[in-house]
Amino acid sequence: MSMASPLRSLSRAVAAAALAFSVALAPVTAQAQEGLSLIRDTEIEAILLKDSDPILRAAGIDPSRIDILLIGSKELNAFAAPGTMGVFTGLILESENPNQLQGVIAHEVGHLAAGHSARSGEMQQAGMRPFLLTMGLGVLAAFAGAGDAAVALMGSAGQFGTLAALGYSREQEGRADQAGLGLLDKAGISGRGLVEFFDKFRYQEVFQEARRYAYFRSHPLSSDRIERLRSKAETLPDYDKVDSEEALAEHAIMKAKLQGFINPQRALIDYSEKDDSYPARYARAIAYYQTKDPDRAIRMIDELLLEQPENPYLWELKGQILFEFARAPEAEAPQRKSVELMPEAPLLRINLGQTLIALNDEAKLEEGIAELRKALTQENDNAVAWRLLAEAYDRSGDDGRARLATAEYNFHIGDEQQARVFAMRAREMLTKDTPEWRRATDIVLTSDPSREDLRELAQEGAIRRGQIR
Repeated sequence: MSMASPLRSLSRAVAAAALAFSVALAPVTAQAQEGLSLIRDTEIEAILLKDSDPILRAAGIDPSRIDILLIGSKELNAFAAPGTMGVFTGLILESENPNQLQGVIAHEVGHLAAGHSARSGEMQQAGMRPFLLTMGLGVLAAFAGAGDAAVALMGSAGQFGTLAALGYSREQEGRADQAGLGLLDKAGISGRGLVEFFDKFRYQEVFQEARRYAYFRSHPLSSDRIERLRSKAETLPDYDKVDSEEALAEHAIMKAKLQGFINPQRALIDYSEKDDSYPARYARAIAYYQTKDPDRAIRMIDELLLEQPENPYLWELKGQILFEFARAPEAEAPQRKSVELMPEAPLLRINLGQTLIALNDEAKLEEGIAELRKALTQENDNAVAWRLLAEAYDRSGDDGRARLATAEYNFHIGDEQQARVFAMRAREMLTKDTPEWRRATDIVLTSDPSREDLRELAQEGAIRRGQIR
C-alpha cells in the first residue's frame, strides 16, 4: 500500500514478523513474535494510564516511572516488567468494561510485585522500552514498504521475542491472582472484573496449544483456580462496586477508536448508522478515513466537533486526515487547535511540526522546528521527531544541526554505526564546546567507547563547565 508521506514509511515487515501497523521496537537478539507492533496514541495512552494509575500506586510504584506500551496485536495478552507495562489491543477489544481490563492489569502487576517478571532476567535485559515513537495511531493508515527505516528496524524486531519467555507456573499464577486482588482491594477497585474475564475464557483450558490464546498458554487457567479467585474476590468490600459512567464512556471510546483503525470494515458493521452514540460515530469516522473516504470522515468529525469543540483528539484526527490526503495547508489549523487544547502532549506537537515544515514557508519552517524541539523536551527519545527535525534543519541550511538530529534519530532506533557517522560529521560543522557539539561527542563516545581522544576532549569541556569535581 502506498504511503501518504516519507515520514510514515516505517516498514510493515520487521525480520520474520508480518507487522500489522507502523512499528518500532528496541533492539535485542531474540526472534520477534508474529503480528506485533507498538502503537502511539495520546488519547488511548491517557485512558490506559488512568486505568493503571491506582493499581500501580497500590503496589508502591510511581506511575510516572512506568512506560505503558500499547501493542498492536489481535492476541489477548498483557505483561508487566520493571519500568514497563504492555497492553495488547486484542485484550482491550475483548474486555467488556474498564473493570475487566483493570483486573488483568492488576494480575500482571501482581506478577511483578511477586518477583515473577521474567525468568532469568530476560525482560529486564531487553529493557522493553520503545525508542522509536511513532506519530500517533493514525500512522496505521500509512502502511509502507522497506526504506531506510526498515533497514534500521530489521535489527530491532526481536524486542517482543522476550515475551515468549514469560511463562508462569500454576503456583505463580495463583500467587499473582491473590496479589492482584490485594492491589485491587487496596485501590478500592472491584475484583469482579478479573473473575469475569478469566471465567469468560475458561474453555481455553481444554484447547490444544495451537488453538489457545498465547496469554493462556503462558498463564494457564483452570476451573479450580477461577473458583479460588472468585471465592476470595467476593469477600472483598468493593466486589459490588461498579465502573463510573466516565470510565465506561472512556473504555467505549478506546475500543471504538481501535476498531476503526485496525478493523475498519468490521467497525462499519459493529457501529452501524443506526447507532448514534459518540463512540459509534467516532469509529465510523475513523473507518471511513481508513477506507479512503476522507471527505465523509471529515464531515462526520466536523459534526462531532460541533458537540465537542474543546476535544483535542477530534482536532488531531481532522488534521491528521487532511495531512495524509495531501491537504497540509488545511491541516495546520486543526493541528494548532489540538496543541492549544493539550499543550503537554508531545505527539500532537510533532504532528503540527510535521505539517509546518511541509508548507514550504520559511517562517512556518522555523516555527515547525520550534514545535519539534518543544516536543523533544518532553520525549527526547522520539526518533520520528528527530528525523523530522533533521529534515527541517536541512531545509533551513543548518547542516551541523541537521546531521546531529540525524545522529539522534539513528541513536534512538539503535543504529549505533550510523549514529556515530553522523555525529562525527556534526562535530566538524558545529562550533566547538557548544551544547550541540558536546552532544555529538557524547553520541560518538556512546557508540564507540574506544575513542579516547574524544573522551579527553569531552572531559576537558566538562571540567571547564564545572561538571566534574
